[in-house]
Order: sequence, then C-alpha cells, then structure tokens
Amino acid sequence: MRLVQFITENGKRRVGVVDGDNIAPLAGVETVSKLAAIAIDGGMTMIEAAECRLDEARESYDVIVSSGRLLSPIDHSDPAHLLVTGTGLTHLGSASARANMHQATSKAADETDSMKMFRLGLEGGKPVSGEKGVQPEWFYKGDGSIIAAPGDDIPSPSFALDGSEEPEIAGVYINDPDGAPVRVGFVIGNEFSDHVMERQNYLYLAHSKLRACAIGPELLLGELPGHVEGVSRVYRDGEILWEKPFVSGEENMSHSIDNLEYHHFKYDLFRRPGDIHLHFFGTATLSFADGVQIQDGDEFEITAEPFGRPVRNRLAVQSAEPIKVRVI
Repeated sequence: MRLVQFITENGKRRVGVVDGDNIAPLAGVETVSKLAAIAIDGGMTMIEAAECRLDEARESYDVIVSSGRLLSPIDHSDPAHLLVTGTGLTHLGSASARANMHQATSKAADETDSMKMFRLGLEGGKPVSGEKGVQPEWFYKGDGSIIAAPGDDIPSPSFALDGSEEPEIAGVYINDPDGAPVRVGFVIGNEFSDHVMERQNYLYLAHSKLRACAIGPELLLGELPGHVEGVSRVYRDGEILWEKPFVSGEENMSHSIDNLEYHHFKYDLFRRPGDIHLHFFGTATLSFADGVQIQDGDEFEITAEPFGRPVRNRLAVQSAEPIKVRVI
C-alpha cells in the first residue's frame, strides 16, 4: 500500500491510498502522522489503520498533481520536530563511486578513510539477530523545512559549489509517546548534496549535506523489498542529459536496515516523543561521479517501481543573502 498527502479542492488536508490513477481518501485523517498515531494507539499496522478508514470516494491523481495540491508524504506541523539525517558508504559500489568523485590532491588519504569505512560495513554491517553491528558514516541534513514538495524547486544556496542528485531510499519514523521509534514506511528520494565542496576535503562532508532534499510523492507501507531497481535522470532544456539505473535494498547494501536504524536511534536526543525522522540509507549512483556538472534549471527525476510515481524537482540557485551577526 502507498499513501499520499494532498489538499482537497476546498482547501482541507487529507491522506489517501494510491489506487492506480486515483486516490482513495481516508476518512477523518488529515496527516500521515495522525494515521501513525491511530495505528500506535490501536496496536495496528499502518495498512490496517488505513484499510478501516477507506472512503468510497475517489479523486483523480493527475488532477491533484496538475493543480499543485500534492504534498510531501511526511511532514510535521512544527518543522523543527522533523529531523532529516542519513548514512553513507552503505551500498555495494558506494566506495568506488566515492573514489571517482574525489579527484583532489588529497585523493589518496580520502580513499583510504572511505575504503576503511566501507570495509567495516562489509565485515560488520549485517550482524546476526540480537547483536550490534558496526556503525556507519552518519550525517545531518536539516529539519522539515528543507524538504521540497513534489514538483517544487530544490533550492541551492548562492555559496554552493555544486548541487546534484543522490537517488536514495529513506525510512520514515515517528517516536511514540514513550519515545520508542516506530517505522512508518519508506520513500524514494533525492538526497541532494554539494559534491564539489565534499571533494575539496572529506571533512567538508557535514557542510556539503546541509542542503535541501526531496522525497515521495508516495509513502510505501510494509517491508522494503530486498532488491529495488530504479532509474535516476537529469534533464536539461527538456532533454535527458544523463541517465543511469541504480539498485538499493538490503541485497545491495553492506549494512542491514536494522543496523542503520539502531545506530541512529541509539542516541537519546533522537528518541524524543512525537518527533518525526526521515533517514536516508545511501546510494552508489551519482551523475557527479560520471563528470556531470549540474546547472541552474536542470531537472532531476528519480523513480523506482515499488514507490509509484517518480520524485521530480528542478534546481533553483538562490540569490546571495547578507549575513551579519548583531551584538546585543
């Protein structure tokens, strides 16, 4: 089952189940987080909670999209309580992609550290049940305010040296009233980073990740398939500039989803009741690694069959803003 969040013609928020080219609204459910709260309170799965609230009415998916009423599949009324994070070097092939990306004079040292992290994941990223595996590379992207809605521009700051796509699967989580993390579902997304900045020195990774991202437009409920195939594309002036297939899912990863989840939620500050977490699981496919230089106005499209419709967004370089700290 896949869910979307959208605005009705009379301006009200709704959650709906994707039914081919139609959306089946859920009665009395305005947000995915509310549906999750219902499921948690009732001891149900998200699918069970949705099935008992299906409305007989149907809305045209295409009309919702064309009228600009489709929302991101997860959000929070207070964006500060939605944390966007991720992991790197988690996929088979991600080490070589990272190596191809880093062409600076510090290449040898960077490859050594990256390969070391990658090998740690290969050797200990999929522990047996009940054991703790090796921790992955981890990064913070921002809060809910950085998530671009379906079809909206992805803003790239004026000081950015690059802004290009990263096709990834992300987990969506909500902490229950006791602070225990609950996985709600999965989304396909464009993690989007500044790879030129990262290439200058891998210690700039934290800076390079403080960028916008895009997800959805659909939330996949249930378990993630072990093998996911997708395609990442970059368009320029309406024509395909770059296109490449990518794979994800645990069969193509050096870490298990459980291990990535443990090493994120082991920190107390990420188990605050009511907070929502969007956690990217990494990729091994980048246009930047193939020498593509993204320009203002280029459009990204990332698609994978289990996630329904693709996530599409256009790059928009922002104007410079004067920054001055005021002393009081």
